[in-house]
Amino acid sequence: MGEQNETRTKFLVLYDRLKDELLHDSAVEFTEEMRQNLEERIYASKPTQLLLITKTTFLHLPVSPLLLYPCFQQQLSIFLLDYLSLSLSLSQFLLHENRSIDAMVSELELEETRERFLGMYDRLKQELLEDPVFDLMEEAKRHVEQMLDYNVRGGKLNRGISVIQTYKLLKDGEEISDEEFFLAGVLGWSIEWLQACLLVLDDIMDNSTTRRGQLCWYKLPKVGTGAINDGVFLKGSIHKMVKRYFREKPYYVDLLELSDEIALQTSFGQMLDLIVSHESERNLSKYNLTAYRRIVQYKTSYYSFYLPVACALLLYGEKIENSIDVKNILVEMGIFFQIQDDYLDCFGDPEVTGKIGTDIEDHKCSWLIVQAIERANEDQLKILNDNYGKSDPNCVKKVKTVYEELDLENVYFDYELSSYTDLISSIEAQPNPAIQGVLKSFLNKIYRRKK
Repeated sequence: MGEQNETRTKFLVLYDRLKDELLHDSAVEFTEEMRQNLEERIYASKPTQLLLITKTTFLHLPVSPLLLYPCFQQQLSIFLLDYLSLSLSLSQFLLHENRSIDAMVSELELEETRERFLGMYDRLKQELLEDPVFDLMEEAKRHVEQMLDYNVRGGKLNRGISVIQTYKLLKDGEEISDEEFFLAGVLGWSIEWLQACLLVLDDIMDNSTTRRGQLCWYKLPKVGTGAINDGVFLKGSIHKMVKRYFREKPYYVDLLELSDEIALQTSFGQMLDLIVSHESERNLSKYNLTAYRRIVQYKTSYYSFYLPVACALLLYGEKIENSIDVKNILVEMGIFFQIQDDYLDCFGDPEVTGKIGTDIEDHKCSWLIVQAIERANEDQLKILNDNYGKSDPNCVKKVKTVYEELDLENVYFDYELSSYTDLISSIEAQPNPAIQGVLKSFLNKIYRRKK
């Protein structure tokens, strides 16, 4: 954010300088009438890919009675060309930086939402620690507090914040109250609690060493397999949180049922992953697109994409059983997201993604290995079977060589485009514009992402 603010400040300084130079040009004397005459013309044709400063420029620089004042034709032509050159330069800069007015505003709003959301954590944690049902000893309280801080608060918080963002979009521009923000935030944190539960248990099952740049919780001294109980505790505490704030709400039971259903579906997805991974150690043919889609649908799509939207819909007063099409679109979006992850694990730039991919070494049921198995000839299949799932760099290199021979990068690019097109078509078929806005906001966050 600091670099972005510095860039904006420099543009503002540039704007003031150019504005003064142009307005004091001796070739043209602008009157208020001319200024007012031109504002509407300029505003109506302003480029969309400009920074906020450029939008301000278009609104306030008097630039266009070119046709109305022939005596100034030459001077104004030069003026307009200079101004257009400035605008195009700014546009090119912004396109290069992948920025737009809407994106800038959206980022600022997201940062504000994130800060408010984070500010709720300590209150919810303290309420849990002080709940009389636990009657925690000081030592137990310290353990729970450390466990929550280590596992709940340290993530990206995308799922939790998505509840608030979705609710705002459903309100269709209407300002939400502090109470509405807080209730959406509570539901958001309940998802982050669930995420923490799933990751704590998943790390144990996968025998992982690190998570989010630090040791997995169960790897810490004095934690060990006790982390299994901590995972159960995290799941149980979600009900306490939801009960405290939603018990009197007409959709309270719907929230509980939703949470339990998603937790069950996600655990089923983990089970599928473990079964398929175990069987594929003997035979890679167990990795196929049907199995892959089912694993991702249950393990990722439901809780990462559908759950935040479903929570916001219930808070908004909608019945989620009336939103089957929305659910199906979000499930497909979750699969789209996971396929991106699999692609980036192998072909992404570690300097951008922030991690070195290990799906090949870890014998993951990745979209890439599924595609490779479907396309490989007999010799290539033998190479894959002999080398996939081994940590030896030479084995990894041989697998990647087969990926390159099969041109899987372009296979992915074709998939990305066709999937995006299908999702947009499905989204635009939704009758509710607010729902369309919600779904497009999710899709825009992940389309062509680099990390």
